[in-house]
Amino acid sequence: MNGDDQLLNGRVYGADHDAPNPGPLPHRTYAELVGGPLDGLLLDIHGWRPVEVDDGVALATELGRFPEGRVLYDPRPGEPRTPGPGVSCRFYYTGDTP
Repeated sequence: MNGDDQLLNGRVYGADHDAPNPGPLPHRTYAELVGGPLDGLLLDIHGWRPVEVDDGVALATELGRFPEGRVLYDPRPGEPRTPGPGVSCRFYYTGDTP
């Protein structure tokens, strides 16, 4: 695991890397990001409706293929989800967009 991987693992997307606790909160619901430049990060999906989770996300990052672009992550159809707090599902890397 390189330094970037260590920096990202266990963190929540959008949390300040200098924050005293950039990790997940026990009362929130998260999707684990799998693959791509944000592999290992958690995305806070607390309060999202199922249709919003089904749509996946385009997340802004400097780590993608395009400067100031977005990386795309989507759930896999039929993959089970766990209701409630904690990691509920996984979003898989599907590409980059400007």
